[in-house]
Amino acid sequence: MTTSLVYPVHVNAAADPQSSRWLWLVKWVLVIPHYVVLLFLWLGFMISSVVAFFAILFTGRYPRGIFNYNVGVLRWSWRVTYYAYGALGTDQYPPFTLAEVEDYPAHLTVDYPEQLSRGLVLVKWWLLAIPHYIVVGVFVGGGAWAADRSDNWQWNLGSSGGLVGILVIIAAVILAFTGAYPRPLYDLILGMNRWALRVAGYAALMTDEYPPFRLDQGGADPVLVVPPLSDAPGPESAR
Repeated sequence: MTTSLVYPVHVNAAADPQSSRWLWLVKWVLVIPHYVVLLFLWLGFMISSVVAFFAILFTGRYPRGIFNYNVGVLRWSWRVTYYAYGALGTDQYPPFTLAEVEDYPAHLTVDYPEQLSRGLVLVKWWLLAIPHYIVVGVFVGGGAWAADRSDNWQWNLGSSGGLVGILVIIAAVILAFTGAYPRPLYDLILGMNRWALRVAGYAALMTDEYPPFRLDQGGADPVLVVPPLSDAPGPESAR
């Protein structure tokens, strides 16, 4: 019997069938209202994460209301990132809501953990995540300095820094001249953003499951299918 393994931070997106050649030139103006709102939402995220830290430390549980709020902030940030210069994946303007919007092309959900390790909460968001912070620093900018400030590099996810920013600029130029977003670039950019968001969920204490060192490209969140282990030979078969 095969086993399906899915990381608890789910990142999905659907590319627009036809993108505007020139809208990307003014998206930095169009997203200003979102950046203003996100500034306050991320302040709330930092405060609520401190509360969640102590709640997990003493009870082993992530308060459900805080969890929903923090997931909503990540979700909102991902939609703005996808619309703006973290992907340029859609021309559909992001909604102003923390809730999941089914007809918007970018989605983020996180499985709620019924129980979390009290010990891991002390080290996973800074020490254990350092290798991933280095990788994410290359992808979205900010570097390893963000090892103790996951909110900072997550905010950088919506900017045009790092390797993602370079690839998005290349995609934008190609889009301007051809009217088409190169699918290989799109898949690679989505994979890097997915990696960063998985680490964001882990650093925000939303899961104890360590993020995979795997670049899952494309808009659909992949499901890793593990084949069953073959039965070990018994004494009779070993003769």
